[in-house]
Amino acid sequence: MELDLNPALNFGDYSIMLHDILRWLHVILVAYWLGGEWGVFNASTNVANPDLTLEERWRHINTSVMIDILPRSAIIWLMPVGFHMADNLGVSPVSGIWVIVVWLLTAVWWYGLIWQAFKNRGTDKYVHLTQIDNKIRWVVIPSLIVAGFYNFFTGDVFITGTDAGGNWFGFKMAFFGWVLIIGLYLRYIMTDWVICFKKLEAGPDPEVEAHITETLRKGKLTAYVYWVSISTIAFVGVTKFF
Repeated sequence: MELDLNPALNFGDYSIMLHDILRWLHVILVAYWLGGEWGVFNASTNVANPDLTLEERWRHINTSVMIDILPRSAIIWLMPVGFHMADNLGVSPVSGIWVIVVWLLTAVWWYGLIWQAFKNRGTDKYVHLTQIDNKIRWVVIPSLIVAGFYNFFTGDVFITGTDAGGNWFGFKMAFFGWVLIIGLYLRYIMTDWVICFKKLEAGPDPEVEAHITETLRKGKLTAYVYWVSISTIAFVGVTKFF
């Protein structure tokens, strides 16, 4: 029996396709992703301000992590939403029951690592869970890029080899992998700040201070590339430019 991943949901005389709900959810997730990163960008400004007390700077780190839970969550939830929608359109390398598997794995990933790290923010457990989360991304990223490039250059769906009717989704997959690399770098910076501030709790350290300032400078420059990349993915997804 073939699995119907785009059923019609009936509400009395009104009917709506699941694909339309997923499209709405996709917009919401991108909004939280893009807007949340702007919040982290501004909240982190005073992390490297040596004129503030360590306690005040800790508060800024905590605020950054509090805001970051939204884009950090949105990034991974976009994958099952995107693959589900793409499968409805016949352009996804993940189809049938495997779409459900991706939903379930994402739920475990989000709750077991991202949410638990958020609950333990500012602690060694936060660092440990975030490091595991980062390692998972090093598996997901090349998978997305390989599948994306295959579709982009051949016009076929990765693994199945069927005609995708275009290569826009391949571009999105590959470019999403690129964006995850940028996000991963920014996550490394935030995790590094927690480690650095624990060192500063033992006393002033000019070398650590210089390191925090430099990573903040690099992080802010990277954030601009991040926003342009996210906007590019959204544009291609809406226009099917390729």
